[in-house]
Amino acid sequence: MTIPADLRCDARTGRCHVCGDEAVIGRVVNVDARTRMGTVAFPERSETVALDLVDARVGDEVLVHLGFAIERMELT
Repeated sequence: MTIPADLRCDARTGRCHVCGDEAVIGRVVNVDARTRMGTVAFPERSETVALDLVDARVGDEVLVHLGFAIERMELT
């Protein structure tokens, strides 16, 4: 199996998408209940992400890593 270039570790920068701890908080703006995919808005862009791991609804803020919402945030 060949690992796609965008998922490979980059020795020059020391960053790795797979083993890095980078995740971003975004707001759910659309949910497709059939596919469990949703559109999540971030400050600079929107992205379609998988919602299989969280119970997220429109308006919720979620933590997204590698195209998956991994936690619904309880921000005050």
